[in-house]
Amino acid sequence: MTTVNSSAPAHRTGGTAEERRVLGATLVGTTIEWYDFFIYAQATAVVLTPLFLAPLNASNPALAQIVAFATIGISFLFRPLGAIVAGHLGDKLGRKQMLVFTLFMMGAATALIGVLPTYNQIGVAAPILLILLRVLQGFSAGGEWGGAALMSVEHAPVNKRGLFGAYPQIGVPIGMILATGVLWILTTTMGPAFNEWGWRLPFLFSIVLIGVGYVVRRTVEESPVFQEMALRRKESSAPLGQLFKHHTKEVILTALIFLANNAAGYLLIAFFISYGSSVLKLPRPDLLLVTTLGAFGWLIFTFVGGALSDRLGRVRTFQIGYVGLVIWAVPMWYLIDSKNLFLFFVAVFVLTVFLGLSYGPQAALYAEMFPAKVRYSGVSIGYALGSILGGAFAPTIAQALLESYKSTIPIGVYIAVAAVISLIAVSLVKDPKGVDLHVKEVHEEYLAEHPEIREDLGVAGEPDAAR
Repeated sequence: MTTVNSSAPAHRTGGTAEERRVLGATLVGTTIEWYDFFIYAQATAVVLTPLFLAPLNASNPALAQIVAFATIGISFLFRPLGAIVAGHLGDKLGRKQMLVFTLFMMGAATALIGVLPTYNQIGVAAPILLILLRVLQGFSAGGEWGGAALMSVEHAPVNKRGLFGAYPQIGVPIGMILATGVLWILTTTMGPAFNEWGWRLPFLFSIVLIGVGYVVRRTVEESPVFQEMALRRKESSAPLGQLFKHHTKEVILTALIFLANNAAGYLLIAFFISYGSSVLKLPRPDLLLVTTLGAFGWLIFTFVGGALSDRLGRVRTFQIGYVGLVIWAVPMWYLIDSKNLFLFFVAVFVLTVFLGLSYGPQAALYAEMFPAKVRYSGVSIGYALGSILGGAFAPTIAQALLESYKSTIPIGVYIAVAAVISLIAVSLVKDPKGVDLHVKEVHEEYLAEHPEIREDLGVAGEPDAAR
């Protein structure tokens, strides 16, 4: 049996054309996926409730908003299924194939929402079909993140995994910026026509984005770690079974680590606009603009968090982000409730600083917590479960707390408690920064058939036949 030299070219020092293509592909792909996913959440806060829950909205608008936010959460329940399917197939067939598949599934579901009849046109079938398409979005998102994260981290030089892993992460704030920005432009320019038919346009725009993402992703080679795994077919025959047999603790920890970031993130994505518009009575276009600008902080500090984790370590960077979130979760509401748009922006921007610091290192940390054979499954399922525990029903919980206590302080307490849980979870992880992500052994016969990859994989020694 031949071994892989961990210091050989498989651990590149960075800057190759292929690495740049990988980073571009993961960034474009995740941006498109999350634009698709977030446009629904943003539209729910802005326009979908009266269109698809018309009778309930007419009789009880507050309850209708709670139910509408719950439809956001329903899709999260199917993310673990998407993670299991995509993770299992990604560990067996390759990261790239599953990324292309999930991209198409997400885009198709989003575009179909754009042509869906409303309640006034087809009655109760409208919300049912809407939920079914949202389920497809959730299934797709469950498989998307793990593949993109691993494509970037597994291609990264050892000392830049955090920075490389931040690329698929910033697809989230960029997707939010696009979704919120598109809605801001349309609501500002279309007036009443937006509520009548213009709301369909952001969903239909997804068709163009899919084409761009597909072209970019098809140009990327398969992950080098997966190439090594292809040489170990027998050992990789049941990665999902091996995951839960040997790595249940890691799956639970990854879920809890993501809990607070996702919960706070979905307040930013879905709840703030609805609250500012319906309760504070601030102009909706202004709220969309403030939220869009605030999301740039999320983008910037996600990059900072990824790069910082290469210097301070993954765990320490997470801890800084979560301590900040614990401290800021309650005070930010005093700024928001001031009804001053500038203070609203400050509250959002400071929140995004801590969101970025606790999101940028995530791809690298998760990849380093699992061995190659089960890595796609492990990071995808842990991420999906964390989404359910965190963001799935965060807007619903926030709206329910607001209705019950007539105050936003309990919402802040809820986020602070979630941050404490995630802080404890990440503190239980022994920082894996720099761990070898590569498969240790490869099949001699495969190398004999493909001698051209020996140098690329950094194989030490000669095949047995040559010795």
